[in-house]
Amino acid sequence: MSDKAYSIQTRLLHNKYKADRQTGAVSVPVQHASTFHQFQFDTFGKYDYGRSGNPTREVLEDTIAELESGYKGFAFASGMAAISTVLTMLNKGDHILITNDVYGGTYRLLTEVLYKFGIDYTFVDMTDMQQVAVNIKPNTRLIYIETPSNPLLKVTDLQGVAKLAKANGCLTVVDNTFLTPVLQRPLELGADIVIHSATKFIAGHSDVIAGLVVVKSEEIAEQIGFLQNSLGSVLGAQDCWLVLRGLKTLQVRLEQSSATAFKLAQWLESRNEVTQVFYPGLTYHPGKPIQTIQASGYGAVLSFELEDKEAVKVFVEKVEIPVFAVSLGAVESILSYPATMSHAAMNKSERESRGITDGLLRLSVGLERYEDIVNDFSTALHWAGKVKGKEIPLANIK
Repeated sequence: MSDKAYSIQTRLLHNKYKADRQTGAVSVPVQHASTFHQFQFDTFGKYDYGRSGNPTREVLEDTIAELESGYKGFAFASGMAAISTVLTMLNKGDHILITNDVYGGTYRLLTEVLYKFGIDYTFVDMTDMQQVAVNIKPNTRLIYIETPSNPLLKVTDLQGVAKLAKANGCLTVVDNTFLTPVLQRPLELGADIVIHSATKFIAGHSDVIAGLVVVKSEEIAEQIGFLQNSLGSVLGAQDCWLVLRGLKTLQVRLEQSSATAFKLAQWLESRNEVTQVFYPGLTYHPGKPIQTIQASGYGAVLSFELEDKEAVKVFVEKVEIPVFAVSLGAVESILSYPATMSHAAMNKSERESRGITDGLLRLSVGLERYEDIVNDFSTALHWAGKVKGKEIPLANIK
């Protein structure tokens, strides 16, 4: 590839790994070797043991680094393995400032694992810059952001927080799972580390568990590389290949899913049975102005609230198209109930203090036809509305 500034859509397909240099194959070879023969006694080759390095994994790591405008990438066995490795950079007595409505697995890692090693933490509303500023302590080493957040789709000013972090000697870490480098590139906005659950949109087909990390500098790369090798939770060669295959269609998948999500969010707003819709593309969403500046789209994930758990139960039982499951970011729409799925690690009071109510549902929009989803949801909402007498007569559903 030349140094031409091709669009990310083109670079997903055409990069230095577009064809194997030995055979011309347009699919990256899958190298399953666990160990590598050394041809010289005193000088080892580039690879020695699969945990420390693998040719197929290296392609994925280089590719995600290039797409995120980073210095180096790292591939892990899961999104949580990626998050855990990054947070293992912290030492006893360090403090982390973290998004209030963070993914439940990250919440569990902090509150039930890392605290045992003397790592302190404070949850704050990252949309409020004053809250961020006043909660930075002398021992704060890392500010951890999800934007849009999971599951309430709150938007954090990445440049603003990154400047605060830099002024206080902190690293800025961003979970970019919801938007991917197609829609948002945090390193270009001042962040130091980007994390992905590549299980989601990047792989995109509900057939692989994977995590990715991209870092901004050589210094941080050395730290993460050491931890990746020491902890050993690396992504296997076959799974690396699956993620690379998913990357090729990321742009078109995310564009269509996001367009459908935007229309669906507007439609849900009009429904009498829906009490609230959370989506950064909606006019009244407080984060829309910032989202418009720092990202090139609003994403394919939205959340909406029904009256209560009883209404949710009826809706889930009546809806047909989406998979009712944990996870998101796949070709099929996935409907999740945060209270018992993504945020089950939080007790009820913790969830509700963050606005994650028993009536909240999260929807990751897939590639189904918009009209089919609307027709399916119309019927399910009609039955859910009957619980509280809010149903719209089926004859009036359009």
